[in-house]
Amino acid sequence: MEKLPFRLGVHPINWVGEDVKEHGADTTYERILDDIQALGLTGTEMGRKYPADIAVLKQELSKRGIQLVSQWKSVLFSDPAYREEELRAYRKHAEFLQEMGSTVISTAEVGGSLHFDLRRTPNEKEVLRLDEAGWRSLAEGLNAAGAIAQEYGLKLTYHHHGGTVVEQPDEIDRLMELTDPSLVYLLFDTGHAYYGGADPLTVLRKHYDRIVYIHLKDIRQEVLDEARAEQANFITCIRKGVFTVPGDGCLDFSPVFQELLNRGYNGWAMLEGEQDPAVHNPYEYARKALRYIESLTSNEGRV
Repeated sequence: MEKLPFRLGVHPINWVGEDVKEHGADTTYERILDDIQALGLTGTEMGRKYPADIAVLKQELSKRGIQLVSQWKSVLFSDPAYREEELRAYRKHAEFLQEMGSTVISTAEVGGSLHFDLRRTPNEKEVLRLDEAGWRSLAEGLNAAGAIAQEYGLKLTYHHHGGTVVEQPDEIDRLMELTDPSLVYLLFDTGHAYYGGADPLTVLRKHYDRIVYIHLKDIRQEVLDEARAEQANFITCIRKGVFTVPGDGCLDFSPVFQELLNRGYNGWAMLEGEQDPAVHNPYEYARKALRYIESLTSNEGRV
């Protein structure tokens, strides 16, 4: 693959599910890291199978030439009653990522969601959208967390995410409008943008100046259509296989990559599939995605 101005990595969620725990339940972290090394990739996010001991984690990553790029951090800032507790947890998270040499914190609000918000009962069907007070509280909490991230040389990158209160295009716009651009940045996720009803290229162009981290994820349109017809929730959609790696679904990544190349994006971009690894071999699907990306970014493939 020709030298890209940005760095390609891969998320361990391709091997071990985070939201669907049975996906890859028996997979070891050694298998994941060995596969990443064999793919020639040098970046990963924290996964639930990775060693919790910092010394061991550093050793396992270092010997394979892999960098820990980020780790997901759920927050509950939309309810001000949780603010101080959440900020203390955010500081601890930032301390860990600084120690690991990371530069961004993948951050998402869980208030109102179906699959993260522990205050909600399991039988509820819809995301509980934010009211005005909730939006204000979320923005204030994110700005405060972003200031903490800066103390540790990190950037808070907000992950717009299916099944949460920042999912739809107008919600992404609202979040960017309400938060301080010097404190809160955007994690642009192609798959979650489309899942939430947005055109990924439109989101990329509209908010490019806030984007410092990217997840590259594709969508199986037929699975999404079936799930929407059944009014399936987000977790059910994952179990059905709605997500896959770039080049295996319905999204056209060519204009996305052209935009990134034209603008000189130089951050990390992580391959994500988030599907059952027993059905979709993570190593093979990552290889397929890399070949697809090469076809789009080589001199022959550029428009």
